[in-house]
Amino acid sequence: MTRLERLRADHAEALLAFERENRVYFARSIPDRGDAYFAEFPSRHRALLAEQEAGVCHFHVVLDQDGQLAGRVNLIDVTDGSAELGYRIGERWAGRGVATAAVGDVCRLAADQYGLCALTAVTTLDNLASRTVLARNGFTTVAEVDIAGRPGVRLLRRLP
Repeated sequence: MTRLERLRADHAEALLAFERENRVYFARSIPDRGDAYFAEFPSRHRALLAEQEAGVCHFHVVLDQDGQLAGRVNLIDVTDGSAELGYRIGERWAGRGVATAAVGDVCRLAADQYGLCALTAVTTLDNLASRTVLARNGFTTVAEVDIAGRPGVRLLRRLP
């Protein structure tokens, strides 16, 4: 059982620890954030909170039943009733349905609380786990894309 919380200032320490702990794991399937991300994390976190306050983005942390930060699910570039969904689930929680549940939860929030009517997402072709999570949550492929030199797809989900 997991729950989403909207990103807050007091999540910074746990979020940075989560990103450090899972850096190598994430780099296996998505481009690495680079050293600057970690060195500049406090100012970056404040900037994300400012974007969220402005309504440009909606950031969420995923907490497990023990309150441990298990992942994050974000809606970025909110415009004209749509946003791009991105998510990361830590290695310790992979393969347990956490990503599927968290993406489903944020899709409901997007429609019910944020008033969005469509979400897009991108993933590489070789990231079968991500493609499966998105398909289970009603996303369908709409285009082929290049993601940091790797073949990928753009997916769409219309919201009620």
